[in-house]
Amino acid sequence: MISFTLDQLYGWINAFLWPFVRLLAMFSVAPLFGESSAPSIPKVGLAAIIAMVVAPTLPAFPAVAPSSYEGLWILAQQVFIGMSLGFVMRIAFSAVQTAGDFVGLQMGLSLATIYDPSTHSNTEVVARLFNMLAMLLFLVFNGHLLMLDVLIRSFTVLPIGHDTLNPAAFMGIAELGGRIFSSGLLLALPLIAALLTLNLALGILNRAAPQLSAFSVGFPITLISGVVLLTVVLPHTPSYLNEFYQDLLAAMARIADTLAAPRGTGS
Repeated sequence: MISFTLDQLYGWINAFLWPFVRLLAMFSVAPLFGESSAPSIPKVGLAAIIAMVVAPTLPAFPAVAPSSYEGLWILAQQVFIGMSLGFVMRIAFSAVQTAGDFVGLQMGLSLATIYDPSTHSNTEVVARLFNMLAMLLFLVFNGHLLMLDVLIRSFTVLPIGHDTLNPAAFMGIAELGGRIFSSGLLLALPLIAALLTLNLALGILNRAAPQLSAFSVGFPITLISGVVLLTVVLPHTPSYLNEFYQDLLAAMARIADTLAAPRGTGS
């Protein structure tokens, strides 16, 4: 007859549960995995498979009941850690969509929107184009695999049952969130500068020849010029996004280090 103690049972449950929760929390907000258009069951199944593969390689877990206060606290820690790391990579796609919004506004396409199933909202067509390009490049650069690698390494830096999480990581995450606007503006800057120059020229032309309708002449010129500029700029986008992805992957590792650092120390 097979016999086992209650502590052994809790150990077996925790060996799968805690890594599974951290992985699933990251999948809920991370790019590609966290898209609402992706089915939920495959995401849960993928998190379960990875958790079963990773669990035997992790340090020993505290033998606590998952329903106890200590178990619930560990559960909350895993959710926060996973969502924090996933949010860092989400910043890249938010920045790309912001760049698309800037470009679409300058091209006069702010009212040209389509329904985006991933956000359940109307998105400008240029922003949707930028977002699709960013997603494809993320796969080409193996960003999804590198992101999983950083998360799995976090189990060494932040083992299950780590006493406390350093609140200095909150500031690091907030600072990274500020890059949504700055990085998006930097990505769209060549197009914004060119289209602003074109609009300035059209304004001067309108003053010199008032009989010309600024709307009927300016809108098609701005739209065609924007499309031509997109064909010139987009081929240079992959190198910038690759550096951006690598920077944010390094930021994920720094956030994990900061969370594990003693209180009173930062990254």
